[in-house]
Amino acid sequence: MPETLPKDSVGIVTPQAQTFAAPVTLDCGQALDQYQLVYETYGELNSDASNAVLVCHALSGHHHAAGYHSMDERKPGWWDSCIGPGKPIDTKRFFVVCPNNIGGCHGSTGPASIDPATGKPYGPDFPVVTVGDWVRTQSLLADRLGIDQWAAVVGGSLGGMQAMQWSMDYPERLRHAVIIASTPRLTAQNIAFNEVARRAITSDQEFHEGRYYEHNTLPRRGLMLARMVGHITYLSDASMGEKFGRELRDQAYKFGYDAEFQVESYLRYQGERFSESFDANTYLLMTRALDYFDPAHEYGGDLAKALAPAKCQFLVLSFSTDWRFAPARSEEMVNAMIAARKPVSYAEIDAPWGHDAFLIPTPRYTEAFTAYMDRVARESGA
Repeated sequence: MPETLPKDSVGIVTPQAQTFAAPVTLDCGQALDQYQLVYETYGELNSDASNAVLVCHALSGHHHAAGYHSMDERKPGWWDSCIGPGKPIDTKRFFVVCPNNIGGCHGSTGPASIDPATGKPYGPDFPVVTVGDWVRTQSLLADRLGIDQWAAVVGGSLGGMQAMQWSMDYPERLRHAVIIASTPRLTAQNIAFNEVARRAITSDQEFHEGRYYEHNTLPRRGLMLARMVGHITYLSDASMGEKFGRELRDQAYKFGYDAEFQVESYLRYQGERFSESFDANTYLLMTRALDYFDPAHEYGGDLAKALAPAKCQFLVLSFSTDWRFAPARSEEMVNAMIAARKPVSYAEIDAPWGHDAFLIPTPRYTEAFTAYMDRVARESGA
């Protein structure tokens, strides 16, 4: 809990909500007759709405990207290091919008929401969603907010996929796309990790085929294991070694199967905490959306053809120790953008923290991100 708010914080923020009564048809063929999007905004929209930036969240993210909900909140929003006065996404210059996507579990309509047709939670009946669905509903939110064109759409990891999708689906509605620690499609290994995580959840005896709400229980153990598997992939071997090494919780082996090493204790803590705050059905949806993302698929695997409609400028950033979405995947995107004759800037950041490096403000990362967003701001007259 901060005693006083940092000078570079956006301060105390209040989530907002928009309800959409018109049906939206999803890529799976099903429709949501009505839905709600929860979001937060930081900064002020200028008179011609030219300084708006959309921030897209990653798998376990949500709308609370920066600032604090109250003085009692222990930690700020998940990307507070990059959003705020004087930070890469400078709220003295930009109006920032960060929504919680449909299918989420932090206020936007998702599996835990009440299905108006039944009066019960959607549960496993909530339709499978895609990155394209998220972008479509984000565009409707932009309409509602009076934003015809984003100065930039920005995202890391799964958020970067959304930024890329925006450039292809709504080329007239963004001037820049910032894609950080992302990929044009998952590798087989990544899909395999997601499947292990999903099986951990669905095998939990408290899962009840996704209808655990009706049984007044939660598949905590399954969700905990899923998060532990995921968390391992977000870190590098070097960062785990530096943070934990082979340190024991006590001084001697106990010759048992409880958490004896510090890294075991850390993973269990992260898993338990996550299982108390995230919805299992949402985790299934989010990982499947990751699996399905492959814009080149309908173009015979030619990503350059998929990117042909794009009219924005691109910034692509990768991290040297990110083995979940390795720099080679970012280079694949950049090469396709060059082949499609799109303006693109690229940097591989040397950072030891693996995939999570996009959340950590290392100097070269911050400098590159800030320099690019400064250009976006100047072009926007901000």
